Amino acid sequence: MTFVFSQLRSMSVAAVLALSAGITHAQQSGGTLRMVVFPEPAVLVSAANSSTFPGIVSTKIHEGLLKYDINMKPQPSLATSWNVTPDGKTVTFQLRRGVTWHDGRPFTSADVKFSLERVWKTLHPRGRAVFGSVSEVRTPDDYTVIVKLDKPSPAMMQSLSAYESQVVPKHVYDGRDFNTNPHLSAPIGTGPFLFKEWRRGEYIRLERNPKYWDSPKPYLDAIIVRIIPDQGATATAFETGELDIGFFNPVALGDLKRLTSLPNLAVETKGYTYFGAQYLLELNLRNEYLKDVRVRRAMMHAIDRHFLVNDVWFGYGKVATGPIPSTVKQYYSADVPQYPFDVAKANAILDDAGYKRGPNGMRFRISQTYPMVSEIPRTAEYLKQALAKVGIDVEMRVVDLGTLIRNVYTAYDFDFDNAFLYMLSDPTMGVQRLYWSKNIIKGVPFSNASGYSDAEVDRLLVAAQTELDPVKRQAQFLEFQKIIQRDVPLINLFELHLTTLYNRRVQNHTISADAPYASYAEVSIAK
Repeated sequence: MTFVFSQLRSMSVAAVLALSAGITHAQQSGGTLRMVVFPEPAVLVSAANSSTFPGIVSTKIHEGLLKYDINMKPQPSLATSWNVTPDGKTVTFQLRRGVTWHDGRPFTSADVKFSLERVWKTLHPRGRAVFGSVSEVRTPDDYTVIVKLDKPSPAMMQSLSAYESQVVPKHVYDGRDFNTNPHLSAPIGTGPFLFKEWRRGEYIRLERNPKYWDSPKPYLDAIIVRIIPDQGATATAFETGELDIGFFNPVALGDLKRLTSLPNLAVETKGYTYFGAQYLLELNLRNEYLKDVRVRRAMMHAIDRHFLVNDVWFGYGKVATGPIPSTVKQYYSADVPQYPFDVAKANAILDDAGYKRGPNGMRFRISQTYPMVSEIPRTAEYLKQALAKVGIDVEMRVVDLGTLIRNVYTAYDFDFDNAFLYMLSDPTMGVQRLYWSKNIIKGVPFSNASGYSDAEVDRLLVAAQTELDPVKRQAQFLEFQKIIQRDVPLINLFELHLTTLYNRRVQNHTISADAPYASYAEVSIAK
């Protein structure tokens, strides 16, 4: 869900806290929450790493300037108040006083300035667009940050959460290579939980921060994040009471009905609005076949997306109509070119394009790269079968998540990959990175790995980054969607409805639009 930039011009603590009225905070203290995460995170700092699983752990340790409630309304976090000038070119934040980093050093405006200039704007794949207009960050005192922009950035005020724009300690990272800093694996934050131990392949242990600024929170004594690579073993652990909560489809969707028939377990699909998860195929347009738009259109016609949603993903999804998901209501449109399932039409397109079948019935061979996560392997198997029916032979490349990221975003050693990415609550934040030519940057995860470049798309995306008129911005994104659906540089299959499986004794686990990335300061375990 989106909110209007002008509504954020000036918010006091009292006004913002009123937005969250009705949230019942847990009163019972103590206990250890047992969480599951897989794949295992590569690092525990998501300030420059936008992959899914580091964020689950990282956001319990680190904080952002703001946090957002279940309706994506902003609330104070490290910033207690903020003001945006009418022209959108100056944003002033008043910071929370009395906050300390976990190593005892004081949190100040210097940390925010360093994080914005040296991390969010330069290292984060989405931050390049969101913070690209920032020309200067002033810190007149330890508790004031003034952000000056050459042009307004409507998406910026939606991008200040602990996951998207995580504040990191300047004294820990300044003067060192960020990506090799040892504290990426032993992080120091300001959040409600302290990093204690990481036993690779087994668990990550976080403990209560006794000096947390929002006392008496957190209510939990500790969080144990277990690394369990097998979904069957994860399901068993939930059944036996060894696990309390898991996110992003922690067990096979086919097991949910059986598990939630147990009196102590339940499933939640709320708390994922912020993500706008979209299942897609990133196509490497450097490939001799995939660079032909006719091949890409034929692939779209060859895939039965309704079958994928209903039969492979057990109804936990909705067929996509383009690059912007329907969760981004202000800018979404279905009035764009569509490619209904039609095998005969797909074959005709490939025939007309001159791709003749060989003796084995295949026209050409391409590979798909995918991880063993959730229902992705089953999806990959279906895609192999579906594309074979139109004469496209698909080689299966199963890799771990780290290898996938290296192959797709650094080496460009892939033909198409098979995964879901987050489009987020504003197209500038989540969608632009995949289609903007300036985001063709080797080594930056979840950016424009396809190598797609179109001058008009670039113009529309750059214009929308700074457009404050909502009507004009809607028109820009509508035209963008039409071009993308014409060119099909990526294949957008369906919007994914993600699930959280939890033990009913866990309280207040879903009170924000990005629930897996909440701080868990409010979470408790019923006695």
